[in-house]
Amino acid sequence: MTPEPSGTVPPEEFRAALSQFAAGILIMSTLQDGVAHAMTANAFTSVSLDPPLVLVCVDKGVRMHDAVLDCGYWAVSVLAADQQELAARFARSGRDLYSQFDGVATEAGPKTGCPVITGSLSWLECRTWATYEGGDHTIVVGEVLSLGLGEAPNAGALVHHASHYRELPGR
Repeated sequence: MTPEPSGTVPPEEFRAALSQFAAGILIMSTLQDGVAHAMTANAFTSVSLDPPLVLVCVDKGVRMHDAVLDCGYWAVSVLAADQQELAARFARSGRDLYSQFDGVATEAGPKTGCPVITGSLSWLECRTWATYEGGDHTIVVGEVLSLGLGEAPNAGALVHHASHYRELPGR
């Protein structure tokens, strides 16, 4: 007889194990009542080519969670290797909502108006397609409405590995 798996994995061990998976870094943004919200994310992936769908996981405990669910539209900007400062900025909790974009070069996405980070490797604008419960996060699936490549799409990428930002060289 095979034993029934049981038990709880300690959060710090779970985090340490998953930190060994290198993941790209992006800034997710949305608008709520005309105010731009943003967060750094690495829990992001493609879901489907037809229709074009992606997903991002949003912590239920951050203000971005309610903003993105309320708005229904959002953008992601895939960060280049030289944008580590932006990743750190938008990962910091408690930053001032109204000044968080001060000094950050952005453009309004052509379909949603959500901020897109200038100099990013690529960007996508999405409409929320579905949401799913995911423990302390909500899994937000988005239909891609528009997208674009940055001026240097073959530049190095910013990744997160072993609990640190790292630069992945470009071509």
